[in-house]
Amino acid sequence: MNPSTLHGFQAPSPWVWRWSALVPAGAPVLDVACGGGRHMRWFAQRGHPVTGVDRDPAAIEAVRDLGDAVLADIEQGPWPFHNRRFGAVVVTNYLWRPLLPTLLDSVAECGALIYETFAAGNETVGRPARADFLLRPGELLQACAGPGWRIVAYEDGFLSDPERFVQRIAAVRQPNEKTMVGMPVERYPL
Repeated sequence: MNPSTLHGFQAPSPWVWRWSALVPAGAPVLDVACGGGRHMRWFAQRGHPVTGVDRDPAAIEAVRDLGDAVLADIEQGPWPFHNRRFGAVVVTNYLWRPLLPTLLDSVAECGALIYETFAAGNETVGRPARADFLLRPGELLQACAGPGWRIVAYEDGFLSDPERFVQRIAAVRQPNEKTMVGMPVERYPL
């Protein structure tokens, strides 16, 4: 199914659509800065329990029927999902650097981080243009570097329709060695 064929709703990001198969079947999905819920809807239609968080009351009201809808200012307030892990954390068109470690920690073992947002260079073609809202070259790649993550796909460059510079990553959190000793670990095959 092509994501542009969804009727009545904004289609999911092609990046999210492409890498959604990384999410273990039936695993809960967190959509950060969920807006109108296009990614919540996409994953709910595929049998995933979904949670969306946004600071806009209208956005939360719009997604309430899809799953768990959490009104929270995650930049100024506490993280509302303390000690909770998800089979996927999905982020598009949103960047708050201090939250990056928390987002990574919110991905369960064998779960996926699917992230896409504006990158350096976007200031030459439109908004956002402030460096605070643009990823530096290789920033997502560096965030997922290390033994706990397997990077499945990464892109950093220019897209023409609409014109924008983006950085995006699809990464899977690897099982902890301690978890693997003597205990079955559910793995999602690629």
